Amino acid sequence: MNNLIPLSRFSYLTRLALLLGLALAMAGCSQDEQTDAAATGSEQRATLITTTNAMLADVEVIETSIGYLETKAAPAVSAEVGGKIVSVEVDVGQTVSRGQVLARIEERDFKLEQDAAQSEVKRVEALIRSQQKQAARYEDMVKENFVTESVLDEAHAQLDALSEQLAGAKARLETAQRNLNKVQITSPTSGQIEKRLISRGDFVKSGTPLFNITRSTMLQAHLPYPENIAAQLKPGLTVRLKSPVAPNDVVENVIKEIRPTVGRANRALNIIVELDNPGKWIAGGSVQGEVIIGKRQQAVMVPEISIVRRPVGSVVYAVANGTAQQRVVTLGVHRDGLVEILSGLSGNEIVAKDGAAYLTDGAPVKTSGGQ
Repeated sequence: MNNLIPLSRFSYLTRLALLLGLALAMAGCSQDEQTDAAATGSEQRATLITTTNAMLADVEVIETSIGYLETKAAPAVSAEVGGKIVSVEVDVGQTVSRGQVLARIEERDFKLEQDAAQSEVKRVEALIRSQQKQAARYEDMVKENFVTESVLDEAHAQLDALSEQLAGAKARLETAQRNLNKVQITSPTSGQIEKRLISRGDFVKSGTPLFNITRSTMLQAHLPYPENIAAQLKPGLTVRLKSPVAPNDVVENVIKEIRPTVGRANRALNIIVELDNPGKWIAGGSVQGEVIIGKRQQAVMVPEISIVRRPVGSVVYAVANGTAQQRVVTLGVHRDGLVEILSGLSGNEIVAKDGAAYLTDGAPVKTSGGQ
């Protein structure tokens, strides 16, 4: 009887053993969870990024400017003869073609001048015919010794003088005919009437401006540039032009002329480029110009998203062996989402792209997706 354990004590020991086993089991699970969590935390510290290859490409060095367009020539149509305007056939904004009648000047006085010149020509021609007959008679009379040689010489001299008179009369007739034709004022080119400076009933003199015509088919681009790049600009350099009214149209031509416009308030150069209107560009509108001042062969290029600003400057993260290596770089030109790297990369590196802004030097990385 004394060797038997009381039932109450047995229950207590059983419960204690169960509690100890449960505690040990929980401790083991907790250690396993901590080990898994540590491993998971280590994996999460690797930043997820995408990468790309730094590439080598030829790059153009350009200078960009915003300027304006104007017509290459806006001829002022002037009166070539004086007189009264009897009709005006066109108005501002109207499109005209070469040779189209724009206005007319009273022709009566010019018609009278032409008629008078024609009469003078006919009169002198009649005198010449008469003198020619007289000279022929004198030649026969000289042979018969009825008149002297001096009489015949005088007849020939008169004939020469009449010939000179005829030449002068014909010149005056031609001038009168030309003046008569000029009373009808025609357009020297196809274009649009920009200004009308006369009205019916006005009296004008020779040389008086009557109309201004713009030609939309031929344009000039004026692009301002600062004087500090004057040494890089010269006629013949290629220029690309774009207009906001037709952004898909790109016109390429060369610098025609460089005009200095240096003054107290403006120290700039005016670059002039002549071009054929591609169709929708308008005089007076704005234009963007890119002057290609040089080219660099095999330049290192990376996406703009790979460039990160840090206290040390612009950096790119090269990726090797699962870590990010910070490279301080010097930037060049920007082209179509790419940036030229003047120093800091050799061109054969794999660089971080998406996620680059979250990296630090030496940080572990994990790549996702294609390069």
